[in-house]
Amino acid sequence: MHLSTIDIAVIVAYAVFIFVLAQWVSREKAGHQKNSQDYFLASRALPWWAIGTSLIAANISAEQIIGMSGSGYAIGLAIASYEWMAALTLLIVGNFFLPIFLKNQIYTMPEFLARRYGPNIQFVMAIFWLVLYVFVNLTSILWLGATAVHTVTGLTQEQSLMVLAAFAGAYALYGGLKAIALTDIVQVTMLVLGGLVIVFIALTKVSGDMSLLGAFHGFGVLVNKLPDHFHMILGPDSPYYKDLPGLSVIFGGMWVANLSYWGFNQYIIQRGLAAKSIQEAQKGIVLAAFLKLLIPVLVVVPGIAAVVLAPGLKNDQAYPTLMTYLPPGLLGLVFVALIAAIIASMGSKINSIATIFTMDVYRTFHKQASEKNLVIVGRLTAVIGLVIALIVAKPLIGGFDQAFQYIQEFSGFFTPGITVIFLLGLFWKRATEAGALTAAIGSVVLSCLYYFAGWLSLHVFAGNAALAAPLAVMGSIPFMNRMGYIFLICFGLAVVASLLQKPRPENVTVDVTDVDFSTSKSFKIASGAIIAILVALYATWW
Repeated sequence: MHLSTIDIAVIVAYAVFIFVLAQWVSREKAGHQKNSQDYFLASRALPWWAIGTSLIAANISAEQIIGMSGSGYAIGLAIASYEWMAALTLLIVGNFFLPIFLKNQIYTMPEFLARRYGPNIQFVMAIFWLVLYVFVNLTSILWLGATAVHTVTGLTQEQSLMVLAAFAGAYALYGGLKAIALTDIVQVTMLVLGGLVIVFIALTKVSGDMSLLGAFHGFGVLVNKLPDHFHMILGPDSPYYKDLPGLSVIFGGMWVANLSYWGFNQYIIQRGLAAKSIQEAQKGIVLAAFLKLLIPVLVVVPGIAAVVLAPGLKNDQAYPTLMTYLPPGLLGLVFVALIAAIIASMGSKINSIATIFTMDVYRTFHKQASEKNLVIVGRLTAVIGLVIALIVAKPLIGGFDQAFQYIQEFSGFFTPGITVIFLLGLFWKRATEAGALTAAIGSVVLSCLYYFAGWLSLHVFAGNAALAAPLAVMGSIPFMNRMGYIFLICFGLAVVASLLQKPRPENVTVDVTDVDFSTSKSFKIASGAIIAILVALYATWW
C-alpha cells in the first residue's frame, strides 16, 4: 500500500487542523490560570454534543476498529453485541448512575469509593485502574494503531508507535479534557465518514457493482455466502462459543462488563462528570447510544466482507487489508478517520491516567498542593504513562491474534468486583469498606482460579480425580459466564462482609439519598426508540 500525494496532503491537513483546534478550544481567558477542574473536568461545562461524541471517541479506537473488525472476520456479527448492548447500558448509566455522581460533584471513581467507603479502597482501586489503563488499554491502542500505520505508510512498527505517541501527547497534554472533548465532534465525524467509505468499498467489491444498490447487494451476498457469520447468538457447537456464550450476551455476564465499563470506568464516565448539568449529560448519553447502534456497520461488516475478499488473513489484518482497495484521496480520508479514532481514544486514556494519579494518589500525600502544581503533576504523569506504554506494547499485545478478545478477557478478572462495589455503594446504604475490599480481592482470586483451573487439573491434580474433574469443568467455562458467576459470588461475599462489619457513618460523605432520577420526555422517547431498534436487530439476526 502506498500513499499518494493527495493522501499525504489530507493526513497533514488533518494533523495540523486538529492540533490547532485542540489548543484553541482549550485556551483560557486572559488572567485565568488553568486549574485542576479546568484540566481534568473541562471546567464542568461540557455541552451534550461534546459529551456524546467524546464518549464514542474515547471508546472507539484501534481495538474496536481493527480488533473488532478482526473478530468480525473470525466470529461474525455476534461480536456486535458488545456495541449494541452497550447502547442499552448507556441509558441505564444516564438514568441511574450519573444523577448520583453529579449531585455529589465527583472528580474520579476512586474518589467516590473513598467518600462512600473510606480511604483504603480508594488507593487500592486507583492503583488498579492505573495499571489497567497503562498496561492494557493504552498499550493495545498504541500497538493496534501502529499496526495500521505500518500497513498503510510503510513505517516500521516501532516508528509508527513513536509517531502516534508523540502526536497524541502533543494533542492532549496542554489542554486536558477540554481539548479532547471539544474536538471529538471532529474526530467522530471523521470516524463515521471513514467507516462509511470503507464499508461501501468493501460491499461493492463483494458485489462487483460500484453503486449504492451494489453495496446492498454485496451485503446480501455476504449473508448467503457466510450464513455462520450472521448469528447474534452463538450455540455451544460454535468454535467461538467460549468468546460469546449464547444468551449470556443478553442476560448474563456481558452486563457485568458493560456496567463496569460504561458506568464506573474513569476515562468513559469522566465526560459525564464534566457535564454542565444532568440534563446535558443525559442528552449526550442518548447521542452516544444511537452512535453505538451504528458502530457495527462501520467496523464489523467490513471484517465479514474481508472473509470473501481476502481469505486466509490473520484476523487483525482484516481492516488494514481492506484499506488497500481504496483509491488515492479516499485512502487518506479513511486513514485519517482511523488515526482520529486512535488519537482521540489515546488522549482520553492519557487524561484519565493523569487525573487518577494526580487526584487519588499524589494529592493523598500532598494535601496542600497548589492548583498549578496539580496540573503540572498531571502532565508529567501523562508523559510517563505514554513512555511506559511504548516500552511494553509489543511484549504484551504483539503476540495476540484477536487483541479485542484479549482485552475483554483480561479486564474480566476485575470487572465483577468493580461492578459489585459500585452497585452496592450506590444503592445499598449498609455496604461497608470490608464488603468492598472483599469483592475487589475476591474477584481477582476467583478469576485466577477459574482461569488456571484447566491447567491445575492437568498438571497439579491429575492424579486426584476428586479435584481434577471439577477443576476441568471450571476451566472450560466461557469467560463471560465466568464473569457472571464471579459477580454473583462476590456480591454475596460483599453483603456478608458488610453485615459483619459495624457501619462507620463518619466515613461516608457521599449522599446517595434524595437523588432525582426523573428524566425528560425526550430522553424517554429516545430510550424507547433505542430499545425498539435493539429488539428488531436481535429478532432479525438471532
